[in-house]
Amino acid sequence: MRSFTKTTLSLATAGLLIAGLSACSTTADATAPAENSSSSSSSSSEGATPKALASIPALSGVDTSVLLDADFAAALTSLGLTPGTVGTATLTDGSLHFPITGGNVDYYDPEEDYRPFVQGSIEHEGSGFSLTAGETTVELTNFTIDPGTSKLFGDVSVNGESAATQVLLFNLYGGTLKPLQMDGDNAILEGTTVHISAEAAGLLNDTFMTDAVADQLLVGIAKITVATK
Repeated sequence: MRSFTKTTLSLATAGLLIAGLSACSTTADATAPAENSSSSSSSSSEGATPKALASIPALSGVDTSVLLDADFAAALTSLGLTPGTVGTATLTDGSLHFPITGGNVDYYDPEEDYRPFVQGSIEHEGSGFSLTAGETTVELTNFTIDPGTSKLFGDVSVNGESAATQVLLFNLYGGTLKPLQMDGDNAILEGTTVHISAEAAGLLNDTFMTDAVADQLLVGIAKITVATK
């Protein structure tokens, strides 16, 4: 793996990948996941839309992986929960992998007032993970990352029945993000931490009849690999 340089991608595209695909807020407190109450749609409605400095109109491949935190894995064990994969997701060496299936990202000049300056979505249709205890199985699938709000949404089902559609599942914080690297034609961003949302914690606690799933519990470290060609 070699370090990213401007000869690999244009400077604008590099900024797009760093700010967009990391799904992070660099102004957040270093000890907590980023919270951003503004949405892309509400911020974008203020004034005319400027021209994007860079765009990736159609994301395709390769994947978003999450290296599960040891404390999170221990918490699952203490609750008697068994994790598993759904659809095209895989579990390898302690990391869950979810293939990127679509989406788009636009990057606007951060020096201007237009916010969020990164907008779009990163989609992972047809994959997810499950948590099983006894006869109850919860599946979290079809993840969508919103880089403008540093949030990850997804569908939830309980024993095959839909419980929620594109609900907020995880908050993302990029304060520990490593520098962008390249591996062939793939851009790699690693280090964003993934924290369970209050909504997801409440749903899991209610389903499994516990209060042990804490809001903002650290799930793991994300690694986003994106094909640039």
